[in-house]
Amino acid sequence: MLTNREDKQTKQMPELFSELRQSVVHLPKVIRNASGISIYGKRIKSIIYTMDVALIANNDADAILAVYPWTPNTRILSAISQVAQVPIFAGIGGGLTSGKRSARLGTFAEEHGAYGVVLNGPTSVETIEAVNDTVDIPIIYTVVNDKRDLGKLIEAGVDIFNVAGGKDTAKLVRWIRESYPTFPIMASGGKTDEQIMETINAGANAITVTAYGQTEKYFQSKMEEYRQKTED
Repeated sequence: MLTNREDKQTKQMPELFSELRQSVVHLPKVIRNASGISIYGKRIKSIIYTMDVALIANNDADAILAVYPWTPNTRILSAISQVAQVPIFAGIGGGLTSGKRSARLGTFAEEHGAYGVVLNGPTSVETIEAVNDTVDIPIIYTVVNDKRDLGKLIEAGVDIFNVAGGKDTAKLVRWIRESYPTFPIMASGGKTDEQIMETINAGANAITVTAYGQTEKYFQSKMEEYRQKTED
């Protein structure tokens, strides 16, 4: 199926869908206003945050943010890498999982094609340095407040800041931009187009969208459609 979509500049972008692949999860179009971050020649603007492998295989995001609250497991990353059709940013700990263990996980992620490794808020400078000495892909550090010395993190090897400050995300992005006008920033965008634009205007280069419950929501709508067809 071929459809034409016309954007605000009256440019037309042909979209191709097959009969069996027309129900992908679409991220908000407003994200296209972001500048993007170029990694190995691939421009990344939209990032979907999910560990649902079915959703990972059926979305239109530019990249996958694969982080979760449990101890990082190589089998989980292996499963994600088999279904993802776009770059993966893989979580490798930084809290309880740290030091050489995080570095080994980073090596595994790189070998499985990850475009970047993600370290969480409590990560020590020593762990960042250990990972930096081991991997040859970008290190992404998750900024959750304004308490860390970002300069020291950059010196240790951080390449991208991932801002996840809840309602204060845009504020944190602006705080980073005051000191680092050109440093790569990805950030959670919020639930509305207005919130996403606020984060972009604050200085975020790429936007992360959380996809809680998307698979269940879509499946619920399909089941309702099937019920109606059965009744007919």
